[in-house]
Amino acid sequence: MADRRGILIILSSPSGAGKSTLARRLMQWDPTLRFSVSATTRAPREGETDGVEYYFKDRTEFEQMVAADEMLEHAHVFGNFYGTPKGPVQTAMAAGRDTLFDIDWQGGQQIRNSALGKDVVSIFVLPPSIAELENRLRGRAQDSEDVIAARMEKSISEISHWAEYDYVLVNRDIDAAETELKTILTAERARRDRQPWLNDFVRALNVEFDER
Repeated sequence: MADRRGILIILSSPSGAGKSTLARRLMQWDPTLRFSVSATTRAPREGETDGVEYYFKDRTEFEQMVAADEMLEHAHVFGNFYGTPKGPVQTAMAAGRDTLFDIDWQGGQQIRNSALGKDVVSIFVLPPSIAELENRLRGRAQDSEDVIAARMEKSISEISHWAEYDYVLVNRDIDAAETELKTILTAERARRDRQPWLNDFVRALNVEFDER
């Protein structure tokens, strides 16, 4: 039996603020973390593998999963559907493994409002400025001008949800933000209510004391 129930770590930010880089670094720091693989209706990009970066579904398959309550959360983003299959998350939690989610505020809100909400630790990453956010998007050289403009427009709405999260990081420096993120996770794992074994441990201490 696991010493504790796995927690769900939600990492959100507007595109370009650094959440994907932070998620990757967190996974390197702790290989026991499970990264939540989302399902999507968008086409695979070059080099992407089904079941690794995403579970690639057509729209009918995706809608069937939603109808069967097999999605923990789902959303429509830039013309495609994205969602988190529920089964793998529940399996990891039961085994005491923490799951990391790189998702937007809509997905985070749905998970926080679900039956698994008490197991959520949510973190929002802010850019140091809007100008720097745009610079980072352009620096990735992945998107067209139209897509960059759409992402910048959407960032206004995304940033407005910062206060819904447990923690907020301002990513001025990626190394400093990484250190803050590790500190948050370490502290959350150590919370008393996440350590069910403590009840038996303290009971044993009391027995030992009584037998003195």
